[in-house]
Amino acid sequence: MSARYEVKLRPLRAADLPRVVRLEQELFGSSAWTYGMLAEELGALGRWYVAAEPVRLYAAGPQELIGYAGLWFDGDVTQIMTIGVDPQYQHLGIGSVLLTALIDRSRQVGASAVLLEVRVDNDAALAMYGKFGFEQLGIRKRYYQPEDVDAYTMRLELTDDAPAAETRDAAVPDEPGVA
Repeated sequence: MSARYEVKLRPLRAADLPRVVRLEQELFGSSAWTYGMLAEELGALGRWYVAAEPVRLYAAGPQELIGYAGLWFDGDVTQIMTIGVDPQYQHLGIGSVLLTALIDRSRQVGASAVLLEVRVDNDAALAMYGKFGFEQLGIRKRYYQPEDVDAYTMRLELTDDAPAAETRDAAVPDEPGVA
C-alpha cells in the first residue's frame, strides 16, 4: 500500500518539539507526553525519531510537521515508543509510512523483533498493526494513565528474508544525536 497523501520523512529535531507537544495534547489528552519528556526521549541513547512533512510542490521553506514516530533499541528488540498523526491527516496512509520507517530502522540496527503497546480501544491503530503482521501477546491492565485504559502488547518478528513492510518510502537519513 502506498500513502494516499505524499509525505517526506526526516529526523525529528528539537525545534519540532513545540509542534509535537501540541499534537500530543490533541491526540492523547491527559496521557500526552510533556515537552520535557519528549526532549529527554529525543536525546536518549538508543532512541530514533522521525518526522513526516507534507510534500507540496510550490511551498517555500520548511513544511509543518504532520506526523512523528519513534523507537528504542535495547540491543535485542526495538520498542515503538509513539506514532502520532495530525487528526486532519489521519486515514491517509501516513501512519503506515511512519510504521514502515520504524520497522526498516529496526532491521537496520539488527533487532530480532519490534514490540509495542496500544490502547485496546484504538481500532485504527490495531487494524494498521495487524496489516503489518503484529501479533497480540497479552494485555497490560490499566496501562494508560490517568484514564485506566488497558493496552495490548504486540510483537512483530523480524526475519532477514521478509520484506520491510508493505509501504516503501524514502529512507530517513541518520543525523548526529539521533540514535
